[in-house]
This record gives sequence, structure tokens and C-alpha cells, in this order.
Amino acid sequence: MSEMRVVGVLAVDDAAQQTASDANRHPVVLLQETTGKRCLQIWIGLAEAEAIALEQQGRLPERPLTHVLIADVVTALGRTLERIEITEVRGGTFYADLVFDRGLRVSARPSDSIAIALHVDVPIHATEAVLVEAGVLVDDDESSGEEGEGDGAADVPDEEEVDRFRAFLDNVSPEDFGRGS
Repeated sequence: MSEMRVVGVLAVDDAAQQTASDANRHPVVLLQETTGKRCLQIWIGLAEAEAIALEQQGRLPERPLTHVLIADVVTALGRTLERIEITEVRGGTFYADLVFDRGLRVSARPSDSIAIALHVDVPIHATEAVLVEAGVLVDDDESSGEEGEGDGAADVPDEEEVDRFRAFLDNVSPEDFGRGS
């Protein structure tokens, strides 16, 4: 199991769709190992992308979004969310579990799970099987320019890292990540 961090949410052109409209733009959440160079690219819905982006920016609407409501209900029921786990990939679809105190696990979409994890400030993990099947090794040595200073991830501001991922995404297609058509 590897701990992951949210790098960002991007809109990516789906190479499988050849339309002239914005209908072919799909949000993608990018996760990277906190102590490694593998990343996951998970296609998500527009509402979930907005929730994750708002949490990353520390901005929330006046009324609670669904992920905030869920976190509030969990707290009101006296439970504690310990972490989320991205558990498997089947047919190009990612699956996740919310892991609570006393071993309680609840299946959830990764996009919802990530928004909740960011709101509650709990770790995000991915199983080794998921990383082997869907992970992509990102070699950032050429962009960091300095060797011997850790893995480079902590040395790069988030905006620069997102720009690197955008450049990376320009050279891949959805099929590279096992997304079903």
C-alpha cells in the first residue's frame, strides 16, 4: 500500500472522441506516490472535479457540498474516517474504500473518496496491485535539474508540477491507463 497525494485536477481531451465541442473534455484527478514516482490518472465527473479543486484551494461554498455533508454525518454518528484506499481497477474503472475506525469499510467512488479525504485531512492510499496495473512512472529528473536532493517532489512548487503533468498528458492517450471505451 502506497500513500498518494493529489497533484491536481485537469481537463483532458479524450482521444477516443473526435468532436469539435467541449464534450470531449473529461476531468482527471492526478495522484502521485508521496515517496515514489508512480502516478495514477483517474477520470472523474465534473461535480467531483469541482469538489476536489475547491478543497485543494481551501474554498468551499456557503452551503455544504455532498462530500462535506458525508463527513459531517460521519462525525455526528461518532465515527472517524482513518483513510481512503484505492483498492482495484476493473475494466478501466477504479474502486475505492472509505476506511473507518473499528475496521469498518465502505465502498465508494475514488472521486468522492478523494474529496472527502481532502476535506477531513486523512491519507489517501493505493494498493500495490492498482499501482502495478494502472500506475505510470513519471521521471522528473530532467525537470528538477538537481540530483541527490531527495525524490524532487517536495522541491517543486505545485504549479510547476501540474505543468509537468500537463506536458506528460499531452503525450498519452486514455488507453495507456486502461480506461474502457
